[in-house]
Amino acid sequence: MDNSKYWRRNLWILLFGTFLTGVAFSEVIPFQPLYISELGSFSKSQLSLLSGVVYASSFIVVIFTSAMWGRFADRHGRKRMVLQTSFGSAVTLFLMAFCTNVWELLLLKCLQGFFDGVIPNSIALVATGTPRKKTGYALSWLSTGYTSGFLVGPIFGGFLVKIFSIRVSFMLTGFLLFSFFLLTYFFVKEKFEPISIEKRQKKESVFHIIKGFPNSHFIVSMLIVSISLQIMNNSINPIITLYVKELMGNSGNVSVVSGIVAAMPGIGMVIMSPWFGKFGDKFGTNKVLSIGFILSTIFIFPQGLAPTVLIFGIFRFLNGVSNAAIFPSVQTLLAKGTPPELTGMAFSLNQGAQAIGICIGSMMGSIISSIWNYNAVFYFSALIVFITFIVIMKKVPELKNKL
Repeated sequence: MDNSKYWRRNLWILLFGTFLTGVAFSEVIPFQPLYISELGSFSKSQLSLLSGVVYASSFIVVIFTSAMWGRFADRHGRKRMVLQTSFGSAVTLFLMAFCTNVWELLLLKCLQGFFDGVIPNSIALVATGTPRKKTGYALSWLSTGYTSGFLVGPIFGGFLVKIFSIRVSFMLTGFLLFSFFLLTYFFVKEKFEPISIEKRQKKESVFHIIKGFPNSHFIVSMLIVSISLQIMNNSINPIITLYVKELMGNSGNVSVVSGIVAAMPGIGMVIMSPWFGKFGDKFGTNKVLSIGFILSTIFIFPQGLAPTVLIFGIFRFLNGVSNAAIFPSVQTLLAKGTPPELTGMAFSLNQGAQAIGICIGSMMGSIISSIWNYNAVFYFSALIVFITFIVIMKKVPELKNKL
């Protein structure tokens, strides 16, 4: 079986699946404190602490399991990994509807992180099964799947909660993920050749795994980029509603406006990702990555100077445009810069790097805003992105050539 014959069908099915995964991971975030409050009697400080722990738990697990799943995918196939993780996620989400205390929810959130392999393995499956000249296009479209999911998730969850309840939203999302499992099982095709015993990693540590790549320096550089980008994106998440409230003079419908503003980067990314993918296939993904870094620095810094919420929203949208250039480019560079038998491991390591960035970024945003003010978070984020760009352009020779 030739994977390239089925790449379009695989792409659209996996696009649907990554969208659902994005929805599943994001829909409960705005309502998680409310659900936790239903599971016990907690003070305000206890509720804040528990909400933070529950939110971070899945990402902490991802940090430790991503390499394991990547090794499994390279030995047994990406389709099998997509099936295992989608089924596990579906069951986990469904069971969250029946929690009776916060510790059960915490355990299930950890399990959700354990089964968080749908997106990286879908990316790896598309990357290895798509004709090389179409890789950027396909991965850019795939990025719109999970980006749209993370964008729509809170809106979808709010709609379900308003009509039914949080528990029903968990059950319905579980059913949707199970439908993706069935679609993948029956319709996604993969011709998989397992990695030979000689090429399998003998050591379990991440450092030995990375050293097993023929271009380990390049892999490390891409992982650093992913960490930096997630720090940039997630440092803003803890304070975005408070910043919007301040810009609105502590009046008006802050929650509605904050939701719209929070959606702006996702909208910008969904609109522009396919265009940047085509541009990268024609002129080089390295050029798209450079453009993305420059735009990101330009668009993040002014957010701290925004005089009104409208101006802030416009720059958040433009921030999404820069993300549309950077995020798919990292995935495309990993796909083109790693041997096919190690692609699953590369994307799983990248998922772990993203989880590290999410944890660091969330903590950094909270600490910086508490020491200085909300504006400083945007200045620090812009500085991190700019420094990362300068370092990788000087230290990564592969990015000076067309990839």
